[in-house]
Amino acid sequence: MRDILVIEDQETLREAILEAFEELGVKAAGAGTAAEGWELFQEERASLVLTDLRLEEPEAGLDVIRKVRGLAPETEVLLMTAFGTVEVAVEAMRSGASDFLLKPFSLDHLLEKVRKILEIVRDRRELARERTRSSLLEDELTRKVNLGEIVGRSAVMEALFQKIEKVAAAQSSVLVLGESGSGKELVARAVHQRSPRSEEPFVRVNCGALSEGVLESELFGHEKGAFTGAVKQRRGRFELAHGGTIFLDEIGEVPAATQVKLLRVLQERQFERVGGEETLTVDVRVIAATNRDLGEEVKAGRFREDLYYRLYVIPLEVPPLRERPDDIPLLCQHFIERICREMNRSPLDVSPEASKLLRVYGWPGNVRELENVIERAIVLCEGDEIRPGDLPFSGRDDTPSVQIPDGFPPLREVVERVEQQMIERAMAAAEGVKTEAAKLLDIKPSVLYYKLEKYGWKDSPEKPPAPDGTGSASSDS
Repeated sequence: MRDILVIEDQETLREAILEAFEELGVKAAGAGTAAEGWELFQEERASLVLTDLRLEEPEAGLDVIRKVRGLAPETEVLLMTAFGTVEVAVEAMRSGASDFLLKPFSLDHLLEKVRKILEIVRDRRELARERTRSSLLEDELTRKVNLGEIVGRSAVMEALFQKIEKVAAAQSSVLVLGESGSGKELVARAVHQRSPRSEEPFVRVNCGALSEGVLESELFGHEKGAFTGAVKQRRGRFELAHGGTIFLDEIGEVPAATQVKLLRVLQERQFERVGGEETLTVDVRVIAATNRDLGEEVKAGRFREDLYYRLYVIPLEVPPLRERPDDIPLLCQHFIERICREMNRSPLDVSPEASKLLRVYGWPGNVRELENVIERAIVLCEGDEIRPGDLPFSGRDDTPSVQIPDGFPPLREVVERVEQQMIERAMAAAEGVKTEAAKLLDIKPSVLYYKLEKYGWKDSPEKPPAPDGTGSASSDS
C-alpha cells in the first residue's frame, strides 16, 4: 500500500507536492484527472488521498472522496480547493474528507497537515493490529483455559482437559472423582459435549437426593398401578437418555438393592420398569460421580465391588480448588463478568489485598464456594472494586482444610498434612519467595527449605505430593 495518492490537474503543483513527499521519504503517486486517480487507487490503495476539488468538473473531487471512502473507509482524504466557503467545507466533510486545505498554501503547511493525518492512520493501524493480536490470543487462551464451562489454566487442569478430550471419543463408563463443589458435573457435561453422543440427551440424576423407592422409579420408570400414586406409566431416566449420556451424581449414595439393578444395566443395557414385566433395552453411556472413596466403601461393604469395577473403567479426578490457586483469579474474573452481566451492572475489579486473601483461603467448598463468595461480594460491594471487607473470611486466619479419614490414622500423617497445607498457603501468599514464606510461617528459611525438599516441592505451578505419596494433600469428603 502506498502512503499518498495526489490527484491534481495542475501539473506544476502536482509535481512540487510529489517532490516534497519524496524528500520526506513518503511513498506517493500522482494523477491529473479523477478517472486516472480512481484507477490508480483501485490498483493500489493509499493511506491518504490528496485531491483537488475542481478537476474535469466543478465537484469531481467530492466524487473521488465518496468513491474512495466507499471502497476503503480506512483511507483518509484531504481536499484542496481555491473556493473556501463554509458550504464547501461542510459538503467535503459529509462526503468523508478528513480536512480541507485552501489554495494557495505553502508546502510546509501541507506537509504539517499530512504528517498529522499519517500519524493518525499509523496509530489506527497499530490499534487494529493489537486488537487482532489480542483477539487471537484471547481465542487461544479461551481454548486453553475453558472446556465447556470449566475454567482453569493450571497444570493440573490442563492435564484434566487433555484427558477429557481423549475420554470423550470412547464409549466406556467414566467415574468422576472429586470433592463437593469442585465441578464434577461440568466435567461430565464436557465429556458428553465432545462425544459422538453430543446431539443426544444428557440426563442427570442426583442419586443422593432421592429415597430408595423414588430413586428406582426415577432411574427405571414405573408402570401404572405399580405403587400408590402411580396413576400412569412413567418412563425413567435411562429411557430418556437413550442414545445419549446418563450422569449418576453421588453414585456412592445408591442403596444396595438399587446397586444390583444398576449393575445389570451396565452389563446388559437391560432393565424392567418398576411393576413391569417387559424387558427394555437402552443404548446409553454412563458417567458417574462421587466425593466418596468408593474403594473404602467397597471394603466397608457399603458398595458392590462388581459395580465399582464396572464404573471405574476410566477415572477422571477433579482437583480441589486449594490445589490450583493459580486458577482463582481467572475463576473470579469469570464469575464477576457473568454475575455482573446478570445484575446489569459494570464488572468490578478485585483489589490486590482481596486477591491475596482469595488465593490463600482453604476453599473447603471449592469452586462452588468461590462462586458464592464472589456473588456475595458483588452484592455488598459499595464501590467499583471488591475489597477484603467484602469477603466473608476477611481478617480471619482460616485453618487449612484438612480432611481426616475415618478411624485413627497415624497422627504423624495428619500433622504432616496440616503442615504441608500451611506451607502451600504461605508460598502462595509470598508468590513463591521462600524467605517471605518463612517469615509468614515464623520459621527459619533453612527449615522451610528442608520441608519443601521433604514434600517434593518444585519451583513450578506443581504442588508437592502428599505424605502418603498420592500426589494430593486432600482426601475425599
